[in-house]
Amino acid sequence: MDKYVEKGYKLVSNENGPTLGYTKAKILEVDGLYFKDLNNNGFLDAYEDWRLPIEVRIKDLVKKMSIRQMAGLMLYSKHQTISSSDDLFSKMFAGKYDGKLLLESGKTISDLTDQQKDFLIKDELRHVLITNVDSAKVAAKWSNNIQTLAESLGLGIPVNVSSDPRHSPIADSEFNAGAGGMISFWPETLGLAATFDPKIAKRFGEVAAKEYRAMGITTALSPQVDLATDPRWMRFNGTFGEDTNLTIDFTKAYIDGFQTSNTENGWGFDSVNAMVKHWPGGGSGEAGRDAHYRYGKFAVYPGDNFEEHLLPFTKGAFNLKGKTKQASAIMPYYTISYDQDKKYGENVGNAYSKYLIKDLLRGNYKYDGVVCTDWLITQDNQDFASFLSGKSWGVEDLSEAQRHYKLLVAGVDQFGGNNEIQPVLDAFDIGVKNDGQIYMRKRFEKSASRLLRNIFQTGLFENPYLDENRSQAVVANPKFMEEGFIAQIKSVVMLKNDNKTLPIQKGKKVYIPKRIIDENVDWFGNVIPAHSKFPVSVDIVNKYYEVVTNPKAADFALIFIESPATLPYTKEAGFLPISLQYQPYTALKARTKALANEESEDRSYLNKSNTPSNSKDLDIILETRKMMPDKDIIVVKRTANPTIVAEFEPYINGLLLDFNVQTQAILEVISGNFEPQAMLPFQMPKDMETVEKQMEDVGHDMDCYVDSNDNTYDFGFGLNYKGQIKDERYKKYVKYKYNK
Repeated sequence: MDKYVEKGYKLVSNENGPTLGYTKAKILEVDGLYFKDLNNNGFLDAYEDWRLPIEVRIKDLVKKMSIRQMAGLMLYSKHQTISSSDDLFSKMFAGKYDGKLLLESGKTISDLTDQQKDFLIKDELRHVLITNVDSAKVAAKWSNNIQTLAESLGLGIPVNVSSDPRHSPIADSEFNAGAGGMISFWPETLGLAATFDPKIAKRFGEVAAKEYRAMGITTALSPQVDLATDPRWMRFNGTFGEDTNLTIDFTKAYIDGFQTSNTENGWGFDSVNAMVKHWPGGGSGEAGRDAHYRYGKFAVYPGDNFEEHLLPFTKGAFNLKGKTKQASAIMPYYTISYDQDKKYGENVGNAYSKYLIKDLLRGNYKYDGVVCTDWLITQDNQDFASFLSGKSWGVEDLSEAQRHYKLLVAGVDQFGGNNEIQPVLDAFDIGVKNDGQIYMRKRFEKSASRLLRNIFQTGLFENPYLDENRSQAVVANPKFMEEGFIAQIKSVVMLKNDNKTLPIQKGKKVYIPKRIIDENVDWFGNVIPAHSKFPVSVDIVNKYYEVVTNPKAADFALIFIESPATLPYTKEAGFLPISLQYQPYTALKARTKALANEESEDRSYLNKSNTPSNSKDLDIILETRKMMPDKDIIVVKRTANPTIVAEFEPYINGLLLDFNVQTQAILEVISGNFEPQAMLPFQMPKDMETVEKQMEDVGHDMDCYVDSNDNTYDFGFGLNYKGQIKDERYKKYVKYKYNK
């Protein structure tokens, strides 16, 4: 019967049917076909019968599930690392093995941790979020191990493994068309948008889906489709920018790429569920602050533009061109969409809002996919400015059980970052007291059905197991690496090319100054000491130009900077302005009173000052100009947000924006190997006064910077070597008239 055995799991083929992968389950033969006996009862249950429609299988399985099993299905794990690296992220989320650290245990990183065994066995959890992995092969081994354990438990429900975006390039890595790597490198989301070509986003989704599935990942916690209508927003770089039409088209393309297999209904073994973020849009965070932190809990709508923020979902994620029709999951954002609940008058985090989820998402827009909270929203907040603390915005006075119950009432199915089953069981008990046993059983069955659909439609019930060697061959194979690298090049925006300075012939001598960074903090609140660093790999640059340390000996200068980075809150100073300029900024034109306030809390930053931790990026440009008064200076800005370039643009000859790409991709453009073709997916503001005047919820509402060549850095502006790009992409997406 077995076709072959592959390192701990077995495969059996069905003629004109699926190949089944199994370890613990027995195989039933019915009518000459093979089926997995997942609950080990010696009988072919409907949910085990791959010939039946998915909805029939789901209905059968849900009826067999206990309240405890359904409660476990509603859990989504905290971050799990499959990496033996000593980097901060891996160490922060490392587990124990038989009560010991990995190095002391005699185990390998692909073995399950004590924590993972506990939440699978004791808490019935079946949805796991992974972060760092050592390699595709290690990820595949770990995936096989966790699926083996899940198969041996209860009804044999497989594990749905998920990931946040993981294709970000490592700047100093070198592209080699014949070499593989950890995973293929593609532009950040904002970089994809800068190509103005949704076909690139779709191809990224297709490639990423194949790489995800090779690592055992069946849900992508992406794309992030929030309209980035405030240029200061701390998550701007994870979006497709501020333009609605561009975001809608990229949303459709991205999800179609991830979800679609070559099957009758579009779902299958090559599909990855897309969990779209963040309903109803978080890009209007007050003053650009981010709701990962308590200081950024409010989204505001001074332009009364709430409805436009829904469009990437309603016209994009819910209206796909592909056969899967809509995104299979939605994640509401942490924010309180301030004063937008016109029915119940609640100002609570979006996932807790009955108006936003049950009435709007489920009711008005008929969305019946999974709704999963963002991570840690049911837990208490312990630190005003901590990324890792709980984020129960607007429901701080409720208990954890009450928060879970309120989410269920609102129409939510799943609780992100919660490994523990007890609060969900407690929420069930609250519901029984309020609504009765029968009602709460049906409510749990509804969420369980949605959650199981995403596991069934990706083929996990038939075969969740991976050939480790094939996984290693698929992930970051040369073709995928090359496609990603070309996409990176296509995402580089050229804003200034004074007297056609670019391209610069290879072999010339180049001066590259060090960057100097003041003390700052990372996402986790850890202090990063002041330091200096060489911004790029000299070895890579030397393949194009000769790097020299004396500016007088150089033919030109190449200066690498980043978007200004300021903290919007400190315990000592309270609320501060987020600045998009490099010089110290004092908010003389800010609002006298914040739009969203809590009792005894003044969230205004009027007349307060802030200085970016990388303010010396500006100093380096000006100093280099003094040292090289008659030579060309090219600035490359790694771009997380729109930036005030007025401080340095008159002193440079060329300006390129990159959205976290490999250094080599930038050099391909500078050297003329590839002509730039990207355009701005946002506006570049004239100054901070126009930033303060614009409205957080409205896009395209700023006075844009006009450079020394009389070019306006508006949405859709970009140069190639001949001049401004005005091709079909420009005609399609740029809001002002083509001949303006």
